[in-house]
Amino acid sequence: MENNGHAEIMSRSRFPDGFRIMKGMQEYVTYIDHSSLRLWYSETPWHYESHFHSAVEIIVPVRGEVLYTVADFSYRVQSDEVLIIPPNWVHSLTMQEGSARYLILFEPDNIFNMRDMNLIEGILNIPIYLTEQPEAQDSIRALLMRIVNCYDKKEFLWNSICYSYLLQMYARLGQFNMSHALRRYDAQNSKTDPELMESARLYIDQNYMKNITLDDISAFTGFSKCYFSRMFKQQIGVAFSDYLRQKRVSMAAELLIHSRQSIQDIALSVGFGSIATFNRVFRDVKKCTPSGFREIYGSQ
Repeated sequence: MENNGHAEIMSRSRFPDGFRIMKGMQEYVTYIDHSSLRLWYSETPWHYESHFHSAVEIIVPVRGEVLYTVADFSYRVQSDEVLIIPPNWVHSLTMQEGSARYLILFEPDNIFNMRDMNLIEGILNIPIYLTEQPEAQDSIRALLMRIVNCYDKKEFLWNSICYSYLLQMYARLGQFNMSHALRRYDAQNSKTDPELMESARLYIDQNYMKNITLDDISAFTGFSKCYFSRMFKQQIGVAFSDYLRQKRVSMAAELLIHSRQSIQDIALSVGFGSIATFNRVFRDVKKCTPSGFREIYGSQ
């Protein structure tokens, strides 16, 4: 973002056991000494405005519900459910009267860099909402409550012990996902195809800014590339590559209108590898250049 010489203001809010530091929409999560995990418990009605951070955020309601909005999609997370939000996803939350929840935040590098984590990369970078899956919910919540207990006691090397539970959590999530993916593959000719294609479309909407490929999205659905390409076009109405580029151009157009970012920064932020490619694709879709589009539609 161009700052025209003015630095963004950093704010600091005091909480009973730490600080919440904000710079614009970015939150800098603070941790206790010798740790990279933070746990917050609250029974107080509260609303956090839209923000993002480098930590993974896990919401574990224990009473009532917590309303989350993540990338314009809403979740009403109930007391037997779990929502896991990956790093750098914009989100907000609201907790009503009579509700209670644990909020776990942790830096993910120690887990995500494990060699076999690339086998489940598809679920590391998207929100995971455990609902209507009793086996998975019970298993994951049990591990998370062990983290709560460990955090409260703070015995020697508690941070490492908590991370061991987090590693188990992702391993189990990967196993649950693999079983589900295999069932998806077996059901290629069933009536579940429209639902899976809609899930694929949502995946693209949430990850368009990344270097996602046909390999990535077909693996996400559990289909072969050939089958996925055919079914995506049949169900969504356009080819995968066309949908992805239209999504990127659409988001770039919003930034051209409503932000003061440079065109090069916008191109990179929506997933284009070069300004030349961005200019060409934008012109193909919008029938004008990015600079011409901003001149016509940009905020005055």
